[in-house]
Amino acid sequence: MDPPPATVTNSEQDSKLPSSLRDPASLSSQAVSLRRAIVSAYCTVILLALPIWWYTTSIQRLSLPSSRVHQLAQNHLELPISICVETSDLGLVDNLRQALATRISHGSQRWSGLVVSVMGKVDCGASIAPRYVSYRNTSAGEINKNDAYTIISKTGPTVIQERRLYTPLNELNSITKVVDTLSSLLAPYSSTNDPEHRVAQYSPRYRLAFSLLNEDAAAGNAILNWKIQDGLKSLFIYLSMSRYLTECLAYVNPILHHLSPLHNFTIESQVQFHAPLAFTPRQLDQAHGLTPEDLTVFVNSAQWTLSSSSSNDPVVHFILFIPSVNHRPLKLLNNDGSFSPSSAFLVPQWGGIVVRNPTSETFSGEDLPSQDLNEVFSVFANQLLALLGVPSLPSDVIKSTLGLSDWQLDALVRRRALENAQGSQDTLLSIVNLVDQIENMPVGEDVRGDVEDALDALTKMYESSTTSLYQTFAYSAESFGHASRAFFNPGMLALLYFPAEHKYGVYAPLFASALIPLLVAALRELSTYRQERKKANSATNSE
Repeated sequence: MDPPPATVTNSEQDSKLPSSLRDPASLSSQAVSLRRAIVSAYCTVILLALPIWWYTTSIQRLSLPSSRVHQLAQNHLELPISICVETSDLGLVDNLRQALATRISHGSQRWSGLVVSVMGKVDCGASIAPRYVSYRNTSAGEINKNDAYTIISKTGPTVIQERRLYTPLNELNSITKVVDTLSSLLAPYSSTNDPEHRVAQYSPRYRLAFSLLNEDAAAGNAILNWKIQDGLKSLFIYLSMSRYLTECLAYVNPILHHLSPLHNFTIESQVQFHAPLAFTPRQLDQAHGLTPEDLTVFVNSAQWTLSSSSSNDPVVHFILFIPSVNHRPLKLLNNDGSFSPSSAFLVPQWGGIVVRNPTSETFSGEDLPSQDLNEVFSVFANQLLALLGVPSLPSDVIKSTLGLSDWQLDALVRRRALENAQGSQDTLLSIVNLVDQIENMPVGEDVRGDVEDALDALTKMYESSTTSLYQTFAYSAESFGHASRAFFNPGMLALLYFPAEHKYGVYAPLFASALIPLLVAALRELSTYRQERKKANSATNSE
């Protein structure tokens, strides 16, 4: 019988282990100095990383000239309009002045921002403060005779030439008619500050995109080419000191030339052979119809590529739409379902569209006939004027020259100047209010620079308002551009949607798991150190 196995007690097993394993505190890795060095190293790293973390997560928030913004926001731009009556009859001048004053008092919103003065022939060239018919008693500086509007009494129809108005002016009825004409020429808008719904927002640069769209060229009888440069040639202007030839469109170029003080234009053109509609036109007995509801969804942006440029400039589209043979003739319908005499319509702030139905009599090939092309672009020209806010002349007023008159252009410049000034002030106020309300909104050097530049341009605008209309407009456009760029600066939106609550939600799970054990270890080592010091002091005192 085998002897029972010998039993080994725990004390005997521990006696066989090395001393370092029998007492973990005697391990080199558990030395007090090493533990404290590790804890100190972690704390040192955290302390050194705090400035870096603060720098990378801090928000640059520069101060804005808020007091200057609020001060300029209280100002209102006023543009003087000087009217010189070429007559020595002071009674006639006073009657016209009083009649115009009455008209202004009854339509104050229409004349808002406009300060009108009427003078006789004797005072036209004098450097005196004119008598204003505005409902505000505002004074202005000297009158530049070259910028004043002149009324010349002449029998016959009413004619405008440059800034001169030829009209009968001798009786009370004629004075009333002159006041009506002046109201339509000088203040053609119902409000000088509120833009119309169809007028595009002001921009110093526009791209005009002319597109010939065939609904389905594969069905046959399509217009594959419209020969813009051949069919619409009128002017080939050689630029001064340049070897390049500028090709200009027949109906558009005069307009672009007159509007050059306000806008710069870039022209592009394209032809598409498949541009289907997103809906089916209504089928009638003799034609296919587009209802007013169809016009609101006529532009098929999903399948029409209407812009080929990568510029950020706003685009004004002009489309010549050729229906497929299955939808011809395609006509516009009125609200009552009757056919509209027009084949064109406007898309507010977007562009204009002309629907053309080629017939066997006019269509003899793949090119659009020159006569049709001229008619189409004359419509495009009128649509461009409407989209840019150019006022139309009264029906009883005759222009002595082609193109836009100085009366129309001046009215447009005054309106745009007032709109830009008001828009700039409102935008600057919005920036200041947002920065004050949102504490974590960044304000960098570029934002503050744009705000200061906008304020400087506003100051220059008010200074030049009594001397030069077009200089005033230029400063207003500059101010509005800087204010808009500051408001839409992407840096201001960087941390706008990351409030403090979100920071706690991000940092707490990330750092709590690391900092809490480190803090506990540091407190434990500090407690151990204090106990050791206390024992050492007790031993010293006992000796």
